[in-house]
Amino acid sequence: MLSIFVKTELNKILAESLGRKNINSFPKMVKVVINYRVPEARESQEALNSAIEEIKAITGQSPRLCKAKKSVAAFKLRQNDLLALKVTLRGQRMYDFIEKLFNLVLPRLRDFKGVSNTAFDNEGNYNLVIKDQTYFTEVNLDKANKIRPIQVTMNIKSPSKEESKMLLSALGFPFAKS
Repeated sequence: MLSIFVKTELNKILAESLGRKNINSFPKMVKVVINYRVPEARESQEALNSAIEEIKAITGQSPRLCKAKKSVAAFKLRQNDLLALKVTLRGQRMYDFIEKLFNLVLPRLRDFKGVSNTAFDNEGNYNLVIKDQTYFTEVNLDKANKIRPIQVTMNIKSPSKEESKMLLSALGFPFAKS
């Protein structure tokens, strides 16, 4: 449903607020990248399999395994140790995930007053960390053996942070009132 809104109504809203007519100059959501750290995967294959099933249920897509590039003795980390799971969503799956995030997950957060206005990087991408994966309704609470944070990066093609914020606001992203 969000993808239909983006194709039909969003361009009209952005044209009014930006004062431009060229659709290609509007900010656009390119992809959503979800990172899911699993530091105990080095010792336990069961923890890794559990995390893979959780992220598959949340995103509807199989994750990619991320391994350590270098050994770091201070962190007891060796080269090629499993560190995290990564999923890149594009197209319809991206819009479905964003809609679920905006309408189901964020309102379930404790004492939720909106998300930060300052989490944009210099390219206009937005980063969000959800500290508990059990806020997603697809995660089976009986099988979740450990609470893990999920980092969500929304990659937005835009020339400035303000235009990225305008796009997310038009999509219904709940920013905190300042």
